Amino acid sequence: MPNRFADDLKALTPADLATLSHEDLLATACELLALTRAQNARLSEDSRTSSRPPSSDDPYRREERRQKGEPGGSADETASASPDNNAGEPKGPAEPTGARRPGKPLGAKGFWRSQPILVSGERKHAPLTCEACGQNLEAQASRRKVGAHVSLELTRGDMSLEIEATKHVYFAARCLCGHESVERPGVGAFSRVEGRKRDLIATERCLVGPMLCAFIAALSLRFRLSRVKIQEFLDDWLGLELGTATINRCVHEFGLASEPVVERLIEEVKAAEIVHLDETPWYQRGALMWMWVAVTATAVVFRIGSRRKEELAALIGEAFLGWLVTDGYAAYRDHPRRQRCLAHLIRKGLALASGLYGDGAGFGRDLVRNLRRLIERVRDSEADSKAVRRLMDAIKWSCQCNRHEIEQKVRDLANEILNDWDAVIAFVYDPRLPPTNNDAERALRHAVIARRISYGTRTDEGSRLYAAGLSIIETCRKRGLDPWAYTRDLIAAARTGATTPAIPAAA
Repeated sequence: MPNRFADDLKALTPADLATLSHEDLLATACELLALTRAQNARLSEDSRTSSRPPSSDDPYRREERRQKGEPGGSADETASASPDNNAGEPKGPAEPTGARRPGKPLGAKGFWRSQPILVSGERKHAPLTCEACGQNLEAQASRRKVGAHVSLELTRGDMSLEIEATKHVYFAARCLCGHESVERPGVGAFSRVEGRKRDLIATERCLVGPMLCAFIAALSLRFRLSRVKIQEFLDDWLGLELGTATINRCVHEFGLASEPVVERLIEEVKAAEIVHLDETPWYQRGALMWMWVAVTATAVVFRIGSRRKEELAALIGEAFLGWLVTDGYAAYRDHPRRQRCLAHLIRKGLALASGLYGDGAGFGRDLVRNLRRLIERVRDSEADSKAVRRLMDAIKWSCQCNRHEIEQKVRDLANEILNDWDAVIAFVYDPRLPPTNNDAERALRHAVIARRISYGTRTDEGSRLYAAGLSIIETCRKRGLDPWAYTRDLIAAARTGATTPAIPAAA
């Protein structure tokens, strides 16, 4: 279909059609029919019928196909997803017949370490006091070796990374009272999943040290590498051979250690004056879920769950008294103190201005121009000027004139602004409020890219730990801190059961 005809549709009216001859009217109808078929074919395209990636599919249509068991549902996506959870039986929808579970099949030959570990040092751990009488155990007390393990740790130098292998040796010492005290590796946080063969337990008896564990978590969560790509990177650049199961454990251990800190961050969000909120589709073993984010001046908290209002209450509480900066999702509209994101309204106005909506295109152009001018005037500290009041009156009057337009999208946008008017102009009267929700959208950007690469998570535990790890990373970035030094301390504390260190207020 020629582009010129699509452009002519903007000026075509019923009166013009009435003046056409039978032949011209038939030709016009044929062109319209061809255009309609082309547009309908384009709208119905998805990853099954075109070269578009699966991540571009409508999440609601994908959910409908999954429930009906049609191709393109959970099995097609999760079969190629990168392994991000433990090898236990995942929760979620049952797989269709014939779909293979990810990972090594049961009974298949395993892969074993072929690289020898060269120990560069030895660290001895012996009890310092008697467990029975409390006396100090002198160096000359009789001791015997009870266990040992090797730990690989990453050392960061000036423009250098180095892996060191340390042998940790544990002793038992016999006191003069006759009691024998035994020194053992520390054991801390754990996560249990019903039906799983091996639980996730944070312990000092681990092949990977805290800093190396933080480095692996950075490659996964921040740089979005799959477990196999991380394995390849460590082998190629650091000469370190690790299995994907060990790499997966490191990523999950970081999330497990982060959960207590996230609980404190949620309390900070509930007490904040201004909170940016947003949500985006997320997939857990192919099932449609949602990732929420709450952003304040000093904290960022992610949460994966449903799109119900209960998820919002879990982030900000039932009695939140501050301001919310949000888009137009209905779950936010009950809050009395709210700023509506004007960037979303401007995008909708641009869609009207460039569409085939007749007079509605003019409404879209006027709305975009006036909203942008309103933002500029308030930014230039002219909130009390007559020009700002005239702009607000012009926007409101334009919406009232178009709330009964013939075109559905024009009516919807006009009524949406009028029904949410107080939230649209709240930033005019409170200089602390931003006119857009860009902070929350930027926070979700990395998660959206990761979703397109990995198709989400696979279990409830994986979703929970993934969101917790992202919360720690983004909060440290927002406060100007080194997230990986803090992550190292966090993992080390989780492995010994020590008190979880709090995130410093600022750099």
